[in-house]
Amino acid sequence: MTKFKGGTVKNPIELFKEWFEKAHEAEGLAEAVALATADGRGRPSVRMVLLKGVDERGFVFYTNLESRKGHELGENPFAALCFHWKSQKRQVRVEGPVVAVSDAEADAYFATRAKDSQIGAWASHQSRPMEGLFEFEASIAKYATKYALGTVPRPPHWSGFRLVPEHIEFWEDRKFRLHMRHVYEKNEQDVWVKRELYP
Repeated sequence: MTKFKGGTVKNPIELFKEWFEKAHEAEGLAEAVALATADGRGRPSVRMVLLKGVDERGFVFYTNLESRKGHELGENPFAALCFHWKSQKRQVRVEGPVVAVSDAEADAYFATRAKDSQIGAWASHQSRPMEGLFEFEASIAKYATKYALGTVPRPPHWSGFRLVPEHIEFWEDRKFRLHMRHVYEKNEQDVWVKRELYP
């Protein structure tokens, strides 16, 4: 628990886990989240990714490092996430710096993926122009043959990122647009401070 104005409040990571669990019970693909990044010039882009882990260290997702988001995170290692769970009428926004996961973490997660997905990680030149579907199918066939037997190693261009939260906002729908908005931010002592916001 975190001290707040003479009382205690939930650690926002634990509160997120509670909301996340309820969303999983109510709807499919609750782990889908909008990831916003920006390039070195500050021009933003956003896309959906899948959350693959969350703990006190942050929120983890995986990608091709040579994709647009991979390049943007290399140029500007800050990002934002937005979870929206329609069935729960809830939204969570997370902002902060992004760091690479360890090779051991990336290897461990990659090993859990279906073999077809592992082959796809080798075959896809994500975000780059493609001459046609045949080009992609030929690449898939190439790596499917190469790794027909045994385990598929993790490609050097495929890994994960951890968004280290500095700002987490919880939003919940209320009648007459009197929505609940609670924001948690890290102070200079690295302690979460909670504030309520006007809807």
